[in-house]
Amino acid sequence: GCAICLGVEQDRAQVNVMMSVPVEIQLYLAREADTLALGAKIAGFVAQGMFIELHGNLGSGKTTLARGLLRGLGFVEKVKSPTYTLVEHYKLPELDLYHFDFYRFNDASELADAGFRDHFEQHNVCVVEWPERAFGILPAADMEIYLAIEGEGRRARIGAETQRGKNCLVQMKAK
Repeated sequence: GCAICLGVEQDRAQVNVMMSVPVEIQLYLAREADTLALGAKIAGFVAQGMFIELHGNLGSGKTTLARGLLRGLGFVEKVKSPTYTLVEHYKLPELDLYHFDFYRFNDASELADAGFRDHFEQHNVCVVEWPERAFGILPAADMEIYLAIEGEGRRARIGAETQRGKNCLVQMKAK
């Protein structure tokens, strides 16, 4: 093959190797403002059809991160926790964002009965607190964000299960 073709093949090989390597970001968030800022930063990489899981104990900052994400997407009204309503819908100029809280679910049939799986479509962004309560019936998450209380602040660990999520993390790391 020609030199140009070999160069393209080498580039493809490097991209394939890079994408098979797990990508993870870890951050220490000293204050609530840092959690909000992380959400706003993630907003810069969110696209229609994305699914983001938020993991962490009660009080670890999941709803605060979701509020930062919504602020970063231009939502200026009050952001409510979906703890009692199970889902809050935010209609934004570029996309619809559904913020779920599955803490109250006890089995998969409750999720199926609620009809929430219909929201996981290509034109929506879905952010889910307590996804482990969905008992494995959700699609693969583009981003998984784990928040843990550490001292006075929070430790955030961000991973990805999909190619789209890995691409977002690679771009986030570069900025």
